[in-house]
Amino acid sequence: MWSKGESPFNQGMMSLTTIGWDASWEKAFEPYKPQGLVPARIAREEKELYLIYCEQGELSAEVTGKFRHEAKFRSDYPAVGDWVAVQPLPGEERAMIHALLPRRTKFSRKVASVKTEEQVVAANVDTVFLMSGLDRDFNLRRIERYLVLAWESGAQPVVLLNKRDLCPEVDQRVAEVEAVAIGVPVHATSAMENQGLEALAPYLMPGKTIALLGSSGVGKSTLINTLLGEERQDVGAVRESDGRGRHITSRRELIPLPSGALLIDNPGMREIQMWGDEEGLSGAFEDVETLARGCRFRDCRHEKEAGCAVREALDTGALDPGRFKSYQKLQRELRFLARRQDQRLRQAEKARWKKISQWQKVLEKSKFKGDYA
Repeated sequence: MWSKGESPFNQGMMSLTTIGWDASWEKAFEPYKPQGLVPARIAREEKELYLIYCEQGELSAEVTGKFRHEAKFRSDYPAVGDWVAVQPLPGEERAMIHALLPRRTKFSRKVASVKTEEQVVAANVDTVFLMSGLDRDFNLRRIERYLVLAWESGAQPVVLLNKRDLCPEVDQRVAEVEAVAIGVPVHATSAMENQGLEALAPYLMPGKTIALLGSSGVGKSTLINTLLGEERQDVGAVRESDGRGRHITSRRELIPLPSGALLIDNPGMREIQMWGDEEGLSGAFEDVETLARGCRFRDCRHEKEAGCAVREALDTGALDPGRFKSYQKLQRELRFLARRQDQRLRQAEKARWKKISQWQKVLEKSKFKGDYA
């Protein structure tokens, strides 16, 4: 982040209010005041070590042993953007994290492994900037995937089509995205040439938090540098062969902007795995689900059933076949995920009862020995 002494917090330039604290968070924090804890916001996370902002300044932090013991899943740990209850250590620039305040929103994905586990990418976000390049990286299906997760997060999605200076058919591309991002603002920008960025001003209000998501090479670091007015983020080259960039941002962090907004930068995610239920799917594919409600049969599979409104729309060209295939693919992924989540919860519950049973046996054994003595 900043070098020693340069942090806006350490210079007295920021307060909790400037990073999103309000009356609602104050109320949520009430139970922790009697314990002598103070509120803080997670600014960076690296392998369960954290950088936090609090009224005492910018501190390094880690969770307590009790917190670690009570956390069942990875998603129970703090993520960038979270508000936490901490205890600063006297005479040190460190703090212990005792509790996580309930999240208002969270942008999650499945961890990039065979495990069925949730990874919270960003928490307490007001707006999600879904960034796509208008070069060879342009991909409607990937935008749809991001939109499902954005609607699931509870934050407001906004699509940024960057590199408009490299695209001869900007209006056509914007129209294509608007057709799949129903009800979502779509803005064509050029972070490099500072074009179209004035449209972002309504989202960059003081105290508001924005998450910036997109593949490597779409211009996220360039956008951040432009919004900051300085070259703070490293910018990487994009390969001519496929228009893809390499990962420059290697960690998530909360970045205060001159406008007073907070921006959560994320490493590029080309293959983002789904997490959540079909509520996000409904938000991203409202047109398909509206058509499905017009089918004659409630359990219509949209194949060869009579009175299928979806098939009729496909036959007449009212529904793009590629979009419908994307809908079906994401629906299958989410249903498979739901089955795996149920299995994981059953296994966790079984393990919990096994541990309780073991403790009961230990207690009964010790009690028997005490009675015998």
